[in-house]
Amino acid sequence: MPPHGCDAICLHIRRVDEYPSSFVFRAPRETPMAIDAATVKKVANLARIREPEDRLEPLAQELSGILAWIEQLAEVDTDGVEPMTSVVAAKLPMRQDVVTDGGYVDQVLANAPKTANGFFVVPKVVE
Repeated sequence: MPPHGCDAICLHIRRVDEYPSSFVFRAPRETPMAIDAATVKKVANLARIREPEDRLEPLAQELSGILAWIEQLAEVDTDGVEPMTSVVAAKLPMRQDVVTDGGYVDQVLANAPKTANGFFVVPKVVE
């Protein structure tokens, strides 16, 4: 039995900053990821995107360049940087959860082509 008291398989979720720095994923720098024309053709086929043969090699080079740029981001030292959900540290204003309008059933139903007992009547779509 695990020390935390579970008698079954348990999944414990930890925040990223709870892991030691040795757990941080670092992209390998020795071999940059490269995409060839065959990979572009396969991905285009899976995505149902028709791409002419003469465009496959330029697309492969462009995508390889994008991946190389992304690999550069792995080199940025982010130790001590708080995770963010936005680039602006602002809280959204919250409003009170109260009914501010309503009670106009007759006016709302006046817009409907057909009503019954205070409800909209719509055509049946499921048999």
